[in-house]
Amino acid sequence: MSHTSSSSTAHDPAKLVLSDGTVVCGVALGQRGLTGGELCFNTSMTGYQEIMTDPSYYGQLMMMTQPHIGNYGASAEDMEADAPMVAGFIVRDSPRHSNTQADEPLEAFMRRHGLVGIAGVDTRALVRHVRDEGVMNAVISSENLETEALRQKAKDWPSMAGRELASEVSTEGPHVFCEGTGPRIAVYDFGVKQNILRSFRRRGCTVKVVPGDTDLSDVLAWTPDGIFFSNGPGDPRPMDDAIETVSEAIDTGLPLFGICLGHQLMSLAEGIEVYKMHVGHRGANHPVKNLDTERVEVTTQNHGFAVDPESIAPEVARVTHVNLNDDTVEGLEFKTFAGMSLQYHPEASPGPHDSHYHFNRFMELVAETRDVTLPEKATEPAVATT
Repeated sequence: MSHTSSSSTAHDPAKLVLSDGTVVCGVALGQRGLTGGELCFNTSMTGYQEIMTDPSYYGQLMMMTQPHIGNYGASAEDMEADAPMVAGFIVRDSPRHSNTQADEPLEAFMRRHGLVGIAGVDTRALVRHVRDEGVMNAVISSENLETEALRQKAKDWPSMAGRELASEVSTEGPHVFCEGTGPRIAVYDFGVKQNILRSFRRRGCTVKVVPGDTDLSDVLAWTPDGIFFSNGPGDPRPMDDAIETVSEAIDTGLPLFGICLGHQLMSLAEGIEVYKMHVGHRGANHPVKNLDTERVEVTTQNHGFAVDPESIAPEVARVTHVNLNDDTVEGLEFKTFAGMSLQYHPEASPGPHDSHYHFNRFMELVAETRDVTLPEKATEPAVATT
């Protein structure tokens, strides 16, 4: 299978080669060079910079299905981390931006951060291919264009399954993100998004961020009122130390909250199995049903692993949210401790703010468990953030 496309902007030639032999010819975008990783796609129409800087995408090649990427440039306000986290970026077209609030064009942003990309790709056709064949590795190159060599590099690239990557993106040391009048929340950083931290700040919390390998005793010495386990990249199953930390946290009686990777780690700590998906969920319009209220939320998602519903013992946890596209587990409430977890990202705002209430739920759980007074509930920002 081979695709060839062209871009409206003249650039150096580039190739995208998949491990199954698929070859896509395009033009270089951003830094010239070679990069590789697991090829994934995101169906969001906006928010490309937040996606590029989401630590959960570390080590992956990001392919956008929206044809025009870069049309509103790049801005420091749209960062979810200090730098791009994706291994490479794939788009159909990257037109000249038109946005007076932009700091720079997408091309300049990518060059400044050394991010290799390719444009001129029929991304929607390639997404259909990946959807049918399953997730696979690929390489992007604008230096060596010899197809067989690139195909071999794609085949040899380490698989995402079995790889622990959270330690690559976690904070280097503990730090207080904000101080407030509300509960003290300790955040285990496996690749936390900035908007998660801002969501706690808007609720008046004092938030301390710690590296993912921090001993629980050090966290407890800070006397938190609740512990949060963040999102992050890679396979949760080999993260034995993190799973053990979650198990120890459960024994403390403190309320716990996990999102994405944190959700999976909490599940594994309770004996619930996690599996790698045929194709992950990555986009800003995934419908999720709240089984308690029967309401449907429009959600942002980014995960290639999921919780196995068949392994959930009724005395351990109950499913609170399910994905309406494929019935995958999207939320859990734990039975043996004060804990809740979500597979999707309630801090993100793909237009609607359907899922922000989860942070209020956790605040209420903290108040029920600990002797703390909650500030007034936050008013969410009007601007959409992913």
